[in-house]
Amino acid sequence: MHETSRSGTTLGQVLKSDLPYMNRSENMRAVRGKDTKPEKTVRSMLHKVGYRFRLHRRDLPGKPDLTFPSLRKVIFVHGCFWHSHDCRKGQGEPSTNPQFWKRKRELTIQRDRRALEALAAQGWDAYVVWECALKNQDAVRNQLEDFLSRQLSMVRRQSRPGIVTGG
Repeated sequence: MHETSRSGTTLGQVLKSDLPYMNRSENMRAVRGKDTKPEKTVRSMLHKVGYRFRLHRRDLPGKPDLTFPSLRKVIFVHGCFWHSHDCRKGQGEPSTNPQFWKRKRELTIQRDRRALEALAAQGWDAYVVWECALKNQDAVRNQLEDFLSRQLSMVRRQSRPGIVTGG
């Protein structure tokens, strides 16, 4: 799965393009941070099995993609490239302006870590779904159902809820 822009342009097409700088810049600007295809896939699979959730709550650290207030759980759907996953797609680097992209991706990792820590400090359980994991949707659905059905014990709630990643 590719992270797509509203115009349907995938990240791979943008990075591999031989477009002039201005066109490439416009394409990169079109890649959105929410309502991506991987995020919509996760939302759809959870909705089909009966879960209801809130989207992009701005009052929570990191603006989680999906929030389950009554469960005190959140789910982030991360694009492998943007969040530097350890898969093949996440480790690729653009050939144009590599210092800029390296710094940008490092800052994203730091921001993600701070958000997860802040959520845990506030008593929220977090789960990260990586874009590449969605190749096996049945496995992701099972992992998410397991994550959402697990109840926090009072001891764990008082200490520090876990941060779980999938993929």
